[in-house]
Amino acid sequence: MAKGENTFGKVKQMAKRRLVIAGAIAAAAALLISGCSSSDDSAGKRACMILPDSESSTRWENGDRPAMDSALVGAGFETDIQNAQGDTAKYATIADQMLTKGCGVMILVDYQGAGIQVAAKAKEAGIPVIAYDRPIEGADYYVSFDNESVGALQGQAILDGLAAAGKDPKTARVIYGQGDPTDGNAKMFYDGALSVLEPAGVKPIFSMAGTWDGAKAGTLFEQALTAVGGKVDAVLAPNDNNAANIITILDKAGLKVPVSGQDASPAGLQNVLLGKQTTTVWKPYTLIATAASDLAIALLNGETPTADQQLHQIWQLLSLTARHQQLTRLLLMELLTSL
Repeated sequence: MAKGENTFGKVKQMAKRRLVIAGAIAAAAALLISGCSSSDDSAGKRACMILPDSESSTRWENGDRPAMDSALVGAGFETDIQNAQGDTAKYATIADQMLTKGCGVMILVDYQGAGIQVAAKAKEAGIPVIAYDRPIEGADYYVSFDNESVGALQGQAILDGLAAAGKDPKTARVIYGQGDPTDGNAKMFYDGALSVLEPAGVKPIFSMAGTWDGAKAGTLFEQALTAVGGKVDAVLAPNDNNAANIITILDKAGLKVPVSGQDASPAGLQNVLLGKQTTTVWKPYTLIATAASDLAIALLNGETPTADQQLHQIWQLLSLTARHQQLTRLLLMELLTSL
């Protein structure tokens, strides 16, 4: 595997793109990082993190959790990382338990707006809040990729797929899907895709309700396909999980059309290699974890990093298609061996 590993390493040295570390949606006052809700001396050195679910993407448990835990523990801090498993009530319960035990910093991946109230409670306790990957109103920091660029790559994949099939984008029958509307990133992905599709003259023949629930996305697509008489030329899918369920419906109908995606998940990479998914956008999540953990470590050490700065460089976002078979296979093998 030496040759493959070398190829993979070279790709990772491509031109770099900035990772966004933006300020809070609402202007935040100076951080009060000295306070915490527990008398336990260790509380101020504990990083608390809530993940949203396991169903929408494999990344949360297989990528983000181990990367964050490794970085923070390696720096000498205690971690408390839990998963709300797609339940807003559980999200709130986990947060209350964490706040009672004590945290020096809270790192939140929002789920259906549950992070907003948690962020407010944390700030009342003097605990700085980092919104991880998804924006949260009232958070002190937001760490994420350029999500509109991700959406633009998805939109371009649809155009490329239509061109390869000899379809005129102005008359193509495209069904639009998008992520959960309570997730601020979903709008960024969608807006990014529209920034490419609209100038090309693409108009959706059907727009599905937004969701990150893959099974629900499959049901919604089946209903959409029925509504348009079973005739579709392409599907804008917001991520690999939704795309996989949409592809299942397309397979049942005997249809093969361009389908977008993102996350470079095992399922997404497999579908790209099989020619069933036009692209998956690869976002190296370990790099978000690096930026977020560095920020958390600074806060735990009593520093007050300035928001509205781009502090980290990341590798260029890659839209993996069937043309990138060697890289796609290597990445798939790396992901599968890490499970």
